[in-house]
Amino acid sequence: MNWEQLLSLKKLGDKGKRLRIEELDTRLGFEVDYDRIIFSSAFRSLQDKTQVIPLSKTDFVHTRLTHSLEVSVVGRSLGRLVGKKIIEKYPYLSEVHGFHMNDFGAIVAAASLAHDIGNPPFGHSGEKAIGEYFSIGKGQQFKESLSEKQWQDLIDFEGNANGFSVLTASRPGIEGGLRISYATLGAFMKYPKESLPKKPTSNISDKKYGFFQSDKDFFKEVAEELGMIPSRSGDDIGFQRHPLAFLVEAADDICYTIIDFEDGINLGLVSEDYALEYLIKLVKDNIDTVKYNALMTKEDRISYLRALAIGSLINDAVNVFIENEEAILKGTFHQALTDKSKYKAQMDDIIKLSIKNIYQSREVIEKELVGYQIIQTLLDKFITAFNNKANNNCSNYDKLILKMLPDKFLEEKDDLYARLLHICHFVSLLTDGNALELFETINGTKRI
Repeated sequence: MNWEQLLSLKKLGDKGKRLRIEELDTRLGFEVDYDRIIFSSAFRSLQDKTQVIPLSKTDFVHTRLTHSLEVSVVGRSLGRLVGKKIIEKYPYLSEVHGFHMNDFGAIVAAASLAHDIGNPPFGHSGEKAIGEYFSIGKGQQFKESLSEKQWQDLIDFEGNANGFSVLTASRPGIEGGLRISYATLGAFMKYPKESLPKKPTSNISDKKYGFFQSDKDFFKEVAEELGMIPSRSGDDIGFQRHPLAFLVEAADDICYTIIDFEDGINLGLVSEDYALEYLIKLVKDNIDTVKYNALMTKEDRISYLRALAIGSLINDAVNVFIENEEAILKGTFHQALTDKSKYKAQMDDIIKLSIKNIYQSREVIEKELVGYQIIQTLLDKFITAFNNKANNNCSNYDKLILKMLPDKFLEEKDDLYARLLHICHFVSLLTDGNALELFETINGTKRI
């Protein structure tokens, strides 16, 4: 892969290639991607979506929105630091093509901002709830009517693939979704393959999948435009990662490792003694002990250590990327940057404690159970009504259910797969609160 091709500003609908040009007097191309994402309704809905604690009313606990904003900040730093070193190594990128280190930062920041935009309500259990509606729930009835890959898309419903659809899918009056540059889409695609074949592999890019069958043609167009290296043959579509996707992944890994841990401390799920012991291991080389000892409150001490820890992990991830840049461009680097971190043992310790004390806490489990019931009920009611309408077998109850769909989700769908994915898409874009309210309305338990 080569950097000048990987940094393509082309967008869906453009004729030919677009490189370093100004779109508006005050905004350069890649920065527009960030703006379009942050002003989108799908991004706004993240303000009421679970990061760690579902349906939490505690102000200081992170939502998907605050998490995504923080990941974008870390991603921008990673991108700029890497960009500076890349341009020093390949000066023609600046001299001939006009690229700047800030372009790398803008791409990674935008992709990081969008990294959770396709996630359903109620955290990762939301993805599982959708998948299990089809694999072991009422949705099993549709299996024989779908292709193997279409079925896998549904039973293994994936927020990353849904996010690609959010960013790119055409809607009435909107060509190409948010019209994000191909470079940012490439950085967003952490798992550039389809849901099948599912082969056990140590390649981090194969851990999940990155697009639904309905989006495969455009996905392939983006990957080929960027010069990404094919990793599959025949009818199976897959590519090696865009190099900047490693930085998006690192930004997410850094934030959820440190900031979810901080949330657990603030909620009292992790004791301050544990927190200090684990975080100090990350910052022992650059901590100002005088400043630290002068801090009077737990929140101030944890905040100070968190900031230092994130800084340490950013610098380390940049070093790992630059050390392995040639292998990354060749498509032969198959690990997360944090897997090669000199702080890997410390991060693993924090994640292990977070799993035990936070992710598996009773509060989280109870609310994930509620989320399962909500999501699977909504899927069943809307899929039944949507299919009955398509088959001219719509009852009055079905018509009432369909009136609960927003206008943009009332468009006709010709085939079963498109209808099923359409309703999954609708449910996935609901906030935790809206999903709960809709569930109570349909079940007749909402106060009128």
